[in-house]
Order: sequence, then C-alpha cells, then structure tokens
Amino acid sequence: MAPNGFALFATAIGACGIAWGPGGIVGVQLPEGGEGATRARMRRRFPNWPEQDAPADVVPAIEGIRGLLAGEALDLAEIVLDVEGVSEFHRRVYEIARRIPPGRTRTYGDIAAELGDKGLARAVGQALGLNPFAPVVPCHRVLAAGGRWGGFSAHGGAAAKLRMLAIEGARPDSESGDLF
Repeated sequence: MAPNGFALFATAIGACGIAWGPGGIVGVQLPEGGEGATRARMRRRFPNWPEQDAPADVVPAIEGIRGLLAGEALDLAEIVLDVEGVSEFHRRVYEIARRIPPGRTRTYGDIAAELGDKGLARAVGQALGLNPFAPVVPCHRVLAAGGRWGGFSAHGGAAAKLRMLAIEGARPDSESGDLF
C-alpha cells in the first residue's frame, strides 16, 4: 500500500473520501453534504496527509464502494483495513458487522450476543457510531431492538441510513416497518 494520503471520489450518493496508509485503508468518509464539506471533513480527520490521486492498490476499494452505493450486492470483504489505532472491542464489532450481507440487517443486541454478552448492545452502538470505515464496515445494516432504525452518525443521520438500506434492497415489513 502507498504512503499516507487521501482522495475524494464520486458515488451515486455524493462525494466520498478514502484515506490509506502502508497498512491498508485507514478511513472512509460518506458524503458530508457536498464535495467541499467532505474534503473539509477529510482534512480534519487526516490533517497532515496530502490529498492526491488514489494509488493503483486503492482503486479497487473505491470501485467497490461506488458499486455498493449504486446498488450492487457487494460485501467489500476484500478491502484491507488498517485497524492499528482501533481498540480490540471495536475491531471485534467491526469484524461481525462486515459479515452482514447487503440487503440484510442485524441488531445491536445480535452483535452483542455474538460477542458473548447481550448487555453490550449500547457499547456496540457506540463502537458503530465511531466507525471510521463506513460503508466498508456496514454500520448502516445494524438496527436497534425491534427493527427500529437507531442512530447513524453520517451526515443525514437516520435518513442516510434508510437511503443506504433502500439502495441495497432491504425492505421494510409492511405492517411494522421492521426490516428483515
């Protein structure tokens, strides 16, 4: 992987950002309400890194993210993430979330139970709220109990989460609004 840098790229939902380093992808940024806002967010997240054209080894990640956000059923599992600065608990949460297929959802409680303690649901939600890799780590596929939408830290909040789920073909249950 190339030395540290970041780039913006167009997607079906707006300009996204991606940052990389020698160990893999260090961060992904969903649209922030315009290319300028996304660029400003990337500069805050990676203040000493140059904005530049994505190197050849980052291009497949960009193409995968573009495809996912255009409705292709991609899991992006092949994208190598550099989790050097990510806590062990968050890493475990992100690994579980990455296994959720496009168009499907799980709850914070489901992930907590897989971690061995249903009582960790709130901590799972906090970990996903700090997810530096969305949508490669698909936190938008994780719902609150009972299929409620729950929070979403990306620009646009729950509306952005619902839009991404709709792009993936996740369908609400007609009577309850729950996703299955």
